[in-house]
Amino acid sequence: MKNENVRRMPNIQTQFGKSVRRLRFKRDLSQEALADLAGLHATYIGRIERGRQNISLTNIGKIARALKVKPGELFKGVH
Repeated sequence: MKNENVRRMPNIQTQFGKSVRRLRFKRDLSQEALADLAGLHATYIGRIERGRQNISLTNIGKIARALKVKPGELFKGVH
């Protein structure tokens, strides 16, 4: 039996993207500035933040370094 009252959790990509956006805003960076610091394209950062991009561990590391956080910090609030 389907329970219509069960809330769906945002998927992990959406949660991760919100975390990246939160940390980017905290450091007062535009998507373009973060992309430049990470060596990635600004549209790629936008897709990550919207939960539309499945991201590799390598690029998680690049974004973490650009934001001056440990990679694990990007996963705070992701469950």
